[in-house]
Order: sequence, then C-alpha cells, then structure tokens
Amino acid sequence: MTTTEITGAEEVAWDLSDLYETAGDPRFEADVKEAEDASAAFRERYYGKVAGLSAAELAEAIAELERIESLITRAGYFAHLEFSTNMADPTRSALVARLTEKGAALETQLLFFGLEIADLEDEAAESFLASPELEKWDHWMRSLRKFRPYLMSEPEEKIFTEKSVSGVSAWDRLYEELLGALRVDIDGDEVAFEEAMSRLYLADRSERLAAAEAVTKALEPGLRTRTFIFNTILLDKSIDDRLRGYPTWLSARNLRNETTDEAVQALIDATTSRYDVVQRYYRLKAGMLGLDKIAYYDRFAPIAEDPTKVSWDEARDIVVEAYTEFSPRSGEIVERFFRDRWIDAPVRDNKRNGAFCATTIPNAHPYVLMNFTGDRRSILTLAHELGHGLHGTLSMPLGLFNADTPLTTAETASVFGEALTFKRLLALEDDPGKRLNLLAGRIEDSIATVFRQISMNRFENAVHTERRSEGELSIERFQELWLENQTRMFDDAVDLEGYGTWWSYISHFTGVPGYVYAYAYGYLFALAIFRKYELEGESMVEPYFELLSTGGSKTPEELAQIVGLDLADPGIWASGIDALAEELDAAEALANEIGIG
Repeated sequence: MTTTEITGAEEVAWDLSDLYETAGDPRFEADVKEAEDASAAFRERYYGKVAGLSAAELAEAIAELERIESLITRAGYFAHLEFSTNMADPTRSALVARLTEKGAALETQLLFFGLEIADLEDEAAESFLASPELEKWDHWMRSLRKFRPYLMSEPEEKIFTEKSVSGVSAWDRLYEELLGALRVDIDGDEVAFEEAMSRLYLADRSERLAAAEAVTKALEPGLRTRTFIFNTILLDKSIDDRLRGYPTWLSARNLRNETTDEAVQALIDATTSRYDVVQRYYRLKAGMLGLDKIAYYDRFAPIAEDPTKVSWDEARDIVVEAYTEFSPRSGEIVERFFRDRWIDAPVRDNKRNGAFCATTIPNAHPYVLMNFTGDRRSILTLAHELGHGLHGTLSMPLGLFNADTPLTTAETASVFGEALTFKRLLALEDDPGKRLNLLAGRIEDSIATVFRQISMNRFENAVHTERRSEGELSIERFQELWLENQTRMFDDAVDLEGYGTWWSYISHFTGVPGYVYAYAYGYLFALAIFRKYELEGESMVEPYFELLSTGGSKTPEELAQIVGLDLADPGIWASGIDALAEELDAAEALANEIGIG
C-alpha cells in the first residue's frame, strides 16, 4: 500500500449530468413545472373520489402519482447533491430552499390521495388489494394504511406539511450548515472536521489527544446554537406526536421502519444486555496499547504503528475485487460508480461531513459522496456506501414507491459489502501485527455500528422523554445524559473526560429522530446473511440478489424469508452479537500469539 498524504481522490468529482447538466438546464425547470401542472390536474381528477374508483382506475392513479413525485424527487436530489459539495454557496443553498418549498407545496396538493386510501374501510381496502390490477401496489397501500390511526384531516395535514418547511426542516438545514462550516485548528493549521476526526486513527497518542482536544474546542463556539436547535426539534416532535396520538417518541419511526415498538425494544434489550462485549474489548485494547486504561480518543488507535495510507486507486481495486469475488455481477455494478463518475470523493472546505449514497433517484442511478482520507476506515466506508449503491441499482426498476426501503433493511447491502471488503483486506495482509490491527478495526466498527448506535438511541430516548416532561434542556443536561448513556456502555473501560459535547456533531439526532437504532438492526440482519453466505457459499448469491432487487416492495420479515431468516425470532439479535464476541475471541488469541495484551 502506498504511503502518501496525497490520496489521488482530489479530482474525483461526480458528474450530475445524468440528472441535469446544471441548475439552469431547461429540463430542470420543465420537470418542476410538469410536476406542478400534473399535481393540479391530479387533484382535480381524483380528489374525494378514491373510494369510488375501480381497481384498474386506482392502479392508474397510483402510477400517475408516482410519475409526478418522481419528477420533483429527481429535481430535489439534484439540488441537494449540488449543495452537499459546497454548503457555503448561496446559490446552491437557495436552490435547495426553493425545491424544498416546491416539494412541500406539491405534497399539500397530493396528500389527500394517501389519506383517502388510508381512510378506506377495511373491507373495501381488502377488495381493492385482492384485485390483480393492484398487485404491484399491495405493499405500498398496506404501508399507507398502517398510519390510519395517527392521521389527521386533510386541512390539518396540509398545515403540518407547509409549516415543516419553515419549521423542523429549516432548523435541521441550519444544523447541517453549521456542522459543514466547522474548522478544526490543529497546531495552527485549520482542517476540515472529517480530517480532524481521521487523526483519531493515528498511532501517536499525543497526536490523537491533540486532535480530540482541537475537535472539542471547535465544537464549543456554536454549542449554544446547536443546543437551541436540538431543543426546538425535540419540542416540535413532541407536539406532532401528541396531536397524532403516537404512544412513544419512537413509534412513528418504528412504523416507517415497518417494525413494532416491541420488536425494537427486543433489539435494544439484547444489545444493552451485552455491553460486556464492549467493555471486554476495550480492556483488551488498553493492554495491547500498553495503557492501564484507554481514553475516548484511543478507541480507534492502531494496535501497532502503521503509517501507510491507501491511495484512491488502491481503495477502488480492493473494493471492486471484494464485490467481484462474491459475484461478477456485483463487481460490474460497483465498477460503474468509478468509471462513470458517480462518486464525489475528496475532502473539501464546506463539503458535507461524512459519507452517503443517494439511492432513490427516478430514472437515473445512485450517487455516492465520500470524504476520502486514505485510511482503512475510508476503504470500508467506500465499500459501505457502494453497498447502498448496489442495492439502489438493483431495486430502481421497481420505481420510486417500491424501490424505497425502510431504514431497518436499508443497511443490508452496505454492511454486507463492508464484510466482503474486510475479508478481502484480511486476505491481503500476512503480517500478524497488521492482521490484528485489521481485526481490531473490524471489532471497533462493529461496536460503533451496533452498541454505540443503541447507546445513542438511549441518549435520544432520554432527551426526548425529558424534553416532554421537564421542558428545555440545558447544555449541561445534554452533556450529562450523553455521558450517562456512554458510561453505561463503556463502564470503567474507557475514560470519557472531555467527551461531553461530542453528541452535538451527530446530525441524525436532528435530521431523522430515532434513526440510529436502524444501524444496529440492519447490521445484525446483514451479519446473519453474511454468516449464512460463509456457510452455504454460492447457493446464497441468487437469494441475496433477489432480496436486494425486491427493494421496499415487501416487509422486512418477507425479505428475510428470501434468504432463509426469521426476523420474528429475537434470537437473530443474540446470534449476531455472539458473532461479534467470537471475533473478540479471535483478537484475544492473536494478541496472545503475538505477545501483547
């Protein structure tokens, strides 16, 4: 692997012309206008008439609704993708605002349709669903009807939708912009937030400490503002939930994820009951690092010094080969993301932090955003996002409504792709010390995806609950609740001094309340699929492709059945956690073999 500070990703920018050439592309305005005109015509034709339609007429109406929403979704994705690479550009910011407002206006015109479907009497709805004309829309209609007890009248729903533009979505956008503008001063050098966070993976402890202290310092100036925004979003959600009658702060998210409060609680209970795995690992790691106890900034430290950086080309080869070894078909799809410029890779000023894959883009293809820094984590992040890309590519022929997956299964392909790539990385490494490094990194990523996400869910649960019962939370109270839940996970295995404000860079809390547990759900589900693949080999390839190609047109339970798993069995979570514990056993054995720990 190449040792270099230049990753080769500096000029890897995506080409959005498959959506539109520019924001001034005549097709862009034509699509927006067509969506507006078609929405008005749709409302004129179908308002108040859904119950009286024939099955064929209802199928025709749903198809037209999907076409309209696809037009505005395509334009909206373009605006957000443009904005994500330069969030300081006022022109791009204005375009996002305009499309958000347009989308909300169209939603208010069209939301009657879903309300009327949800309001159908059960007998009438089942009669529709029994018809062959509506077979394609069976799951979509049933998903709409699950919200029936919590829906309000059309005028009230209109108010909710229109006010969200100037309310919660505006606050979330501000939060994202504040995070995107963060700069971290390390020894007089201002670096992007992602670059600073990547230094927590360095071998030199003094450099990790300097990076952590610099991040904490960078988070301080805007902390009061971010706290106010979070409080506002917490209050907004509490009002929404109260008016709709949801029993808990998480119930609406669980319905959208196509799962139940009870099933999610079983996942939470299974995970929190095994915090001993986390504590055992970090005690082992302290020994491997020669420390009595590790600090929060040591969690991702390499076991042995390894200054190598991976170039963009090397990362591409590793990831593509990993997917190709599973199946040439998946390798070919992943290769297209590089060849056809569907990835934006470098770290840039004012670029959105982290990584994502925008998947549900009608009549186009997914796009991946990276902040590639050349470390091992970047390789696995690339593999993760390209797993989303594979999933999106395979499910797109289903159309906008049926391709869209709930969060609980949206992570399936991404986690599976990470597992494939990790296996490839391990196979390429002969040095026992570096293999231990890789294995430790794998365990740490698993802890971050399963245990940390559930710990963050417990933090969310605490702040949502307390905001509703006690009122606005102070900066100090957010910090206390954050540290309380982190301490439950780490116990005395990790020193958390200085970590109290780090909750405030996690935008999922404001953008998608309740989101984080889906990582653990999806990870353990994907891990169960991967374990079956390792046991059964080639016979799992086609069922796996079938699962991905089914998109969101079936429930998570039905998707699991395709690959021979039962999500109704709580043992699936325990099984996944046992697999993580087995990796820890392997790390302990390797550490003993090398003579460290």
